[in-house]
Amino acid sequence: MNAMSERIQKVLARAGYGSRREIERWIEQGEIKVNGKVASLGDQISLDDRVLIRGKPVSIKQSERSRPRVIAYHKPVGEVVSRSDPEGRPTVFEHLPRIQAGRWIAIGRLDLNTSGLLLFTNDGELANRLMHPSHEVERTYAVRVKGEVTPDILRRLETGVELDDGPAAFERIEDSGGTGLNHWYHVTLKEGRNREVRRLWESQGLMVSRLMRIAYGSITLSRNLREGRWMELPPFEIGRLYQSVGLSYKPPSSKREEPRRRRPPHTRRR
Repeated sequence: MNAMSERIQKVLARAGYGSRREIERWIEQGEIKVNGKVASLGDQISLDDRVLIRGKPVSIKQSERSRPRVIAYHKPVGEVVSRSDPEGRPTVFEHLPRIQAGRWIAIGRLDLNTSGLLLFTNDGELANRLMHPSHEVERTYAVRVKGEVTPDILRRLETGVELDDGPAAFERIEDSGGTGLNHWYHVTLKEGRNREVRRLWESQGLMVSRLMRIAYGSITLSRNLREGRWMELPPFEIGRLYQSVGLSYKPPSSKREEPRRRRPPHTRRR
C-alpha cells in the first residue's frame, strides 16, 4: 500500500457511503470487495483501489473531492428513517435532494411517531462521531406529557432511573408551560437509545402524547422550516458541528460551491 492508504471503513465513511458501523457490518458480511478480493476489517485502501459495495462500483476519488454537506430536515409524524420500508410507509429519504457522489446518511434516528429535526450529511465520519456516545452530543426534545408531573418525578428523571437496557436520566428538564393535557417540557439527553425519552417518562407512570426533537448539538430546528421540508446548512454551522466532535472542516473556497441560502426551504417531492 502507498503512503496515502487508510483503513477501508474510514475512507468509505468519509466518502459518504455509510457510517463506520454500517460499513464494518458490510465487511463482516462479505459485501465489500477491493481489487476483486473480499475485504476484511482492518484492510487499508487508497484512492486508486477498485472498490465494490454489494456488487456496485464506488468512486472514491469523486467522493473525496465532494464538499462536506449537512442538511436539516423537519420530519413529520408517520415517516420512517429508512431507505425502504417493507410496509410501504413513506421514508424520510424520499424527500431529500439528489447528491452527486456518496449518499445521504441520517445522523441519528426518530421513531415513526416522533417529529422534528433530523440531520443528514454526506460525510460518514462526521455522522459516526455525532452519534457516538463518547462525544456526548446533546439532543433536545419538546415533550407533551399526560398525567400529573410532581417535583419528585422531575428529580428522579434527572438523577436517574433504571430502564430495561440500563440506567438513564435527562441532563436537563425545563418546564415550557401549558396546563392540563397540554403541558410541555423541554428535555435534553446526551445519548440516543431507542425510544429513550418516552421510556423515561413511562417509567414514572406518565404518557408522552407528543414528541418533537428541536435541537441536535449546535443545530436548532428553525421556525421557518415546515414539516416535510429541508434546508442546507451554511458553512459556519457545519464548521461548528465538525469542531464539536474534534474534526477539521475546510469551508467551500468558491462562491459556486456555497449553499444557496436565499432560496426558501425546500418542499417534499410529490
